[in-house]
Amino acid sequence: MTNLTFARARPVGRVRAPLLALMLAAALPLSPSPAAAQTSPALIDAIEGADASSREIRAFYRSRAFEPLWIRDGMIGPEAATLLTLIETAELDGLNPDNYRPNTLAKALDRALDGSPRDLAKAEMLLSRAFVALARDMQRPREVGMLYNDAELAARRMEADALLNQAVLAPSLRQHLETIGWMNPVYARLRNAAAAEYSGDSPEADLRLVRLNLDRARALPTDMGRRYVLVDAAAARLWMYEDGRVAGSMKVVVGRPDQQTPMMAALIRYASVNPYWNVPPDLVAERIAPNVLQEGAPYLKTKGYQVLSDWSDDAKVVPADQVDWNAAASSAVQLRVRQLPGPSNAMGRVKFMFPNKLGIYLHDTPQKTLLKEETRMFSAGCVRLEDAPRLARWLFGKPVPMGTGKPERRVDLPEPVPVYITYLTTGVEGGRLVLREDVYNRDGVQLASR
Repeated sequence: MTNLTFARARPVGRVRAPLLALMLAAALPLSPSPAAAQTSPALIDAIEGADASSREIRAFYRSRAFEPLWIRDGMIGPEAATLLTLIETAELDGLNPDNYRPNTLAKALDRALDGSPRDLAKAEMLLSRAFVALARDMQRPREVGMLYNDAELAARRMEADALLNQAVLAPSLRQHLETIGWMNPVYARLRNAAAAEYSGDSPEADLRLVRLNLDRARALPTDMGRRYVLVDAAAARLWMYEDGRVAGSMKVVVGRPDQQTPMMAALIRYASVNPYWNVPPDLVAERIAPNVLQEGAPYLKTKGYQVLSDWSDDAKVVPADQVDWNAAASSAVQLRVRQLPGPSNAMGRVKFMFPNKLGIYLHDTPQKTLLKEETRMFSAGCVRLEDAPRLARWLFGKPVPMGTGKPERRVDLPEPVPVYITYLTTGVEGGRLVLREDVYNRDGVQLASR
C-alpha cells in the first residue's frame, strides 16, 4: 500500500478569481439553505420571470413561491464558489467541466455583485441549472460489475426537484456541497481526498485509476441506510456504520484471486448459528476424497464430515463405505459433504446470510492466524470475520448465544441491514489517498475496456 499523490494544486483560474476573492472576503458563516432574511418582492418577481430552462427547476421554484436557494440578504452566497470548484475539478468524476459552462456562470455571478434583482435572478437560475446537471451526471452509474441482490439497493439518479429539495433541507448548503451530499459517503470521501491533491497537470494514469475507483463507489446507492455494513475486498476490511459514523471495524479474509469475492449489494436477513459447512464439490475432490483414500473413513469422523445423499433439506447420511472415493477424487461424481458444527467447522460459530445465487455470505472462522497476514485473500469467495460475535452484537443490538444448541439455528434480524461489498484499489486513510495492490487484476481489465 502506497500513498497516491497528485501534483500540487494549481491556483484558482483567472475568470473566477475576482468573484472568489469577494466571496471569501465576506467570510459568511455556515448557514441553513433557506434564505436567512425575507426576500425582497423585486427579487421574487425577478426569479419568477427568469429563464429556468427546465420544467422541473421551474416547478421547484414555484413550489417555494420563488424564494431563492443561492441568495441571502440580497447577495449570492459563498456556496456558489464551492459549486464552481466542484465544476472545475469535474474531470475527477470523469466529466467535462465545460459541459457546465463555468465561465458563463462565473461572469453571471460577477454581474450579480451589483445586487440588481435581474442579475441576481439570472445567477440564481444558472447556479441551480449547473448544480442539477453536475449532480445528475455524477450519479449516473457506470458498469463496474456490481451485483444488486436486492433491487432497492441499486444506485439511482435523482430528479432535479429531488436534488434541489435535498439541498434546501440540508442543515447547511455549503456543507452539503463540500461533502457532496447527493452522493454516497464512500464516493464523497474518495472524491474529496482526490480533489485536495488534484491539478490539471496530474498524471493521466493516476486520474484514470481514481476515476475507476470513483465509478466503483458510484455503484453504491446515495442513501446507503441508517445502519449498514461495508466490506472492501481490496483492503480486506469491514466497517459497521450507524447514523453516518463508524461504529466498528475489523479485518476480514476475502476470496483468492482465482475465487474472487464479488462486488455486491444485499440485505443481511438472518444469522445461522452453529452452522453446517456444505463443502464445495471442487474442495471435496481436491481435499477430502484424497484424504479418505489415504487415511480411510476415520478421517471423516475426526474432521466432523458427513456424506449426504443429495442437496435437499431431507437428505440422508450415506455411510463412507458406500462411496466411490476414487470417482469423487477425479470429479467423476460430485458428492455432497458437510461438516458438523464444532470448533473445527470452517464456518465457525455463525454465518450472516443475505441469500444470493453466488452463495456469498459473512461468517466466523476458526483460522484466526490468517487474519494476521497483511494480504488476506485465502477464501473461496465468502468473507471470513475477525470478530463475528462483535458483528452479531451490533446487528442484533445484543449478544447472540453461539456454540451450543441445535445446528443451523436461524435467528432473523428485526430489520434487514444492507451489506455493501466493494473493491477500492484507491482508498482513503487519514484523509489521504492510498494505492492498494490490485490482486484481482480488475483495474487492468476495466481500464483496458474504457
